[in-house]
Amino acid sequence: MKVQIGSIVNLLDTQIALVEAEQGIAIIPSFGMPACRNRKVVMSQLINPVVRFDFHLISSRGRELPPGADEFTSFLKSYVATWAGRAGVL
Repeated sequence: MKVQIGSIVNLLDTQIALVEAEQGIAIIPSFGMPACRNRKVVMSQLINPVVRFDFHLISSRGRELPPGADEFTSFLKSYVATWAGRAGVL
């Protein structure tokens, strides 16, 4: 399955709102957790691979991820691990 990028947004509130509106998923830094508390999203810590940055994957609460989301998440985890390894973070 090929993953298609529909749009890229940088503002944390926009990312969370799009996830809540079931328009995708986002990887956000831990300082964004308070902004998710009263939203209809669920957060899960990225732990495989272990990274020293606190990033969380958010997705719509009670909803299955759309096709390609698992593949994207796997790719992103691998990419972060590779980047962190080269940067000496891991």
